[in-house]
Amino acid sequence: MAAIRDIEVVVFDVLGTLVDEPSGLRAGIREAVPGSDEAQVDELLALWQRYGEREQQRIGQGDRAYASTSVIDAEAAQLVAAQAAFTDTSTVARLATAGRRLPPWDDSPAGLEQLSRHFPVLGLSNAAHTTLLRLNAHAGLRWHQALSAETVQAYKPAPEVYQLALDTAGCAPDRVLMVAAHAWDLRGAQAKGMRTAYVHRPVGDPPTDRDDFDGRFDGLDQLVSALTDR
Repeated sequence: MAAIRDIEVVVFDVLGTLVDEPSGLRAGIREAVPGSDEAQVDELLALWQRYGEREQQRIGQGDRAYASTSVIDAEAAQLVAAQAAFTDTSTVARLATAGRRLPPWDDSPAGLEQLSRHFPVLGLSNAAHTTLLRLNAHAGLRWHQALSAETVQAYKPAPEVYQLALDTAGCAPDRVLMVAAHAWDLRGAQAKGMRTAYVHRPVGDPPTDRDDFDGRFDGLDQLVSALTDR
């Protein structure tokens, strides 16, 4: 495993990379629809995810004005409620905030803590400001700073989101390492001149043979070693 040298700031994607988004959303759906079986939960989760992905793509293509993940999640919760035939407003409202209660991967809190002893560590997420605040607290994620794409009214992989991280880092792009479980996210960072590291997660978007990232790791322990071993 090759070391990654000459890094000043480490930037992490959050959803999927440090927290298990599908599991957290499944838990929210089970809570809202307590009599559902796994097949129904999977169907409702797929409905939620398709809607969120489609709306973020529409915003990226200019077909919809920017709306935060808080707004899109509330819309997705309404769709799930209609599909599952429940109308209680408090249940729908609770489901809409399921994205604030996503569980961390086992190595996420400790990995962040270890890296933060050596580097400034940033989070860079498509999650809305309020969602990111509550999610960080719920999952035990500790940052030097957590950045929301809501600040620039765009979604990754829009270049202005990565520029937000670079502006905050205050150093050359090739001294900033973007870490994600999604190859599409890393490609967006590469387009801004950032260094890149892929971390495998069960729900991520794996690299292709054409991707040339600075490192590929099975977990955060390997990443920490590659960055801190001298």
